[in-house]
Amino acid sequence: MIKFLELKDINSLCRDELVAACTRVVDSGWYIGGTELQIFEREFAAYCGTRHCIGVANGLDALVLVIRAWKELGYMSEGDEIIVPSNTYIASVLAISENGLVPVLVEPDPDTRNLCPMAVESAITKKTKAILPVHLYGRMADMPKIMAVAKRHGLLVLEDSAQAHGAHIDGKKAGSWGDASGFSFYPGKNLGALGDAGAVTTNDDKLAVTIRALGNYGSYEKYKNTYRGVNSRLDEVQAACLSVKLKYLDAQTAYRREIAQLYSATITNPLISLPVASEFDASSNSSHVWHVYTVLCDQRDELQKHLAEHGIQTLIHYPIPPHQQQAYSELAGHSYPVAERIHQRILSLPIGPTLSMAEAQVIVSACNSFGRN
Repeated sequence: MIKFLELKDINSLCRDELVAACTRVVDSGWYIGGTELQIFEREFAAYCGTRHCIGVANGLDALVLVIRAWKELGYMSEGDEIIVPSNTYIASVLAISENGLVPVLVEPDPDTRNLCPMAVESAITKKTKAILPVHLYGRMADMPKIMAVAKRHGLLVLEDSAQAHGAHIDGKKAGSWGDASGFSFYPGKNLGALGDAGAVTTNDDKLAVTIRALGNYGSYEKYKNTYRGVNSRLDEVQAACLSVKLKYLDAQTAYRREIAQLYSATITNPLISLPVASEFDASSNSSHVWHVYTVLCDQRDELQKHLAEHGIQTLIHYPIPPHQQQAYSELAGHSYPVAERIHQRILSLPIGPTLSMAEAQVIVSACNSFGRN
């Protein structure tokens, strides 16, 4: 069986360093808010090109805390609106509603499957306070145009960079375009921890200080609580492991791109739609990090079954769009045909630093044989 992603094998690539990092933390006797966290926050901020990185418990908390901080700073209040793509993972929407704000879903660009700047501008109202672009699958949204829209209308921008560690446009990386960005280090991410973990990146000094306090029980100073905060902190073990894995991220991303190029050059089945070819144009100013390699197929379920019969595990990112989830039943009357069409047809092929090129060729052959029986 060709697994979709084998985390044990990925971590085995740097196992000795991970064990040494964990041992160092155990032996230090300091497990929360120590040197390992400071080192990783400094390294990841430098990697993203921002002044600040604030480690938090997970990727959802990263988004929630940014919006909460903006509320505390008086930039928005309950009932205000934040624009978000209609085909995102539900975490992007949860972060908005968790803060008592209104998620305004807009359709993605059908080619890139990312937030469409024109759709954003059309959805802006007097209640709109922010835009939340999601760099879905590892490809950055059109941030130059989105930032231009935000500037014209005086809106804040919160990047959801949970799938886009190291992606860039013109060398400017995900996490450094907006007023703030939320990252996830869930184990399956391109930069994955050994458990839940997340971070916020920003160049806003006041925002960074506020987020750090909110994630520490609302406290700037021990036993003095300015806000009704939460406990959302990146612990020393995860920080130490992330510092180890960050060293290998760019090389692993380069290998992901090789696999993606192989798929796009050699999967020729007309029943399967591939990512847009411009991602492989050498003159392109953008860099896709291929967190997942998604294809579209009208017979998606049959394709998934066909690949399984050939010993290939695939996943669906994501089968149900946010507006069709029971949690957001108030959106049930809305129709987002572009998003719905994507969710009905999308399938993710295996890709990752431990997938061999021989295995990738097997996947290509299986895709090309679909529908030819």
